[in-house]
Amino acid sequence: MIFVKSVYLVTKKLPDSEKFGLVQQLNRAAVSIPSNISEGYGRISRSEFARFLLIALGSLREVQTQLELCEMLEYCSCDAELDEADRLAQLIYKLYLSVKPKGKGETS
Repeated sequence: MIFVKSVYLVTKKLPDSEKFGLVQQLNRAAVSIPSNISEGYGRISRSEFARFLLIALGSLREVQTQLELCEMLEYCSCDAELDEADRLAQLIYKLYLSVKPKGKGETS
């Protein structure tokens, strides 16, 4: 949730021309990270939770890509957010490994 707040603070710095582009995309992708973790946790099976963790991880990677684009376009520096995204990606993946059903192959 703190990461989502950080992303929202970044999007406040983006130019008005990105209001319906990167701003919306970043905010939606960021919100979907904890939302999918929460929804998956509320599911009955470990396999469903694992699936939602992978969806959250995908959303996190989407946010990372968009933050890198913000830097490339020289809208802002997102070093702290990118570092935090890497840390969160590791945590989510470790959680995924701990809940995925036995015998399932790892994703790469």
